[in-house]
Amino acid sequence: MNQDDQPSDPEERNLYHKERPRDFDPAFGDSENIELVTAHIAKHIAEPDYVFHEFVSDLVHLDVHVIAPTPERNYFTLVTTGMSDRPMTPPEEYAEYSYAELMLCLPPDWPLDKKGSEDLEVCWPVELLKHLARKPHEYETWFAESHTVPNTPAFEHYTPSTKFCAVTFATPKTAPAEFAQLKVADNKTIHFLAVIPLYLAEIKLALKQGSEPLFELLEANGVTEILDLNRKSTVKRFGIF
Repeated sequence: MNQDDQPSDPEERNLYHKERPRDFDPAFGDSENIELVTAHIAKHIAEPDYVFHEFVSDLVHLDVHVIAPTPERNYFTLVTTGMSDRPMTPPEEYAEYSYAELMLCLPPDWPLDKKGSEDLEVCWPVELLKHLARKPHEYETWFAESHTVPNTPAFEHYTPSTKFCAVTFATPKTAPAEFAQLKVADNKTIHFLAVIPLYLAEIKLALKQGSEPLFELLEANGVTEILDLNRKSTVKRFGIF
């Protein structure tokens, strides 16, 4: 999807919701779909080293597959499976973007534990992926490249130690181009979206001026889906918004 194809009103890209319109709906996972996505990950990136499994699932069964750092790929790669078990709810003209999975990369020294962690400072990226992957199904909406999603309507930080408070979605930079799409049927193509955490000034820029200025800044500053807790906001003049 081209950035020019996004809704003309920037607020339409600010996808947060206050009330969930549907009840808990237990999900157990589409084993065939999971196998196809997992094979796609292995083919284009690497075989996952371990998986953060979900034991009680609502709407879709979400797991997060982890590829550990290597000398060639010196960062953790996290990819969801399960988000694409159900279609999202895009406008009719964007029906081809009904299915998606998410990915995010972490620095090699991130203290990920195969058994998981209850420490928010450690586990928030994993929980963020699961939260985002379920949201379109909870609220009958959709995600695509350049959509923005704040942590809360008040733009609260994900953890006390970071000022990231929102995300945008982009084409993955850390994987080959072939990874971005997986066609599993004539009417089903899964789009893999990279998650890029944003600062307040960055999401406000997108909401005020649209996604193009933000993506130009992200590109110019080499910002990708590899999470960098030390990176500075790409919007220099924080107070102008």
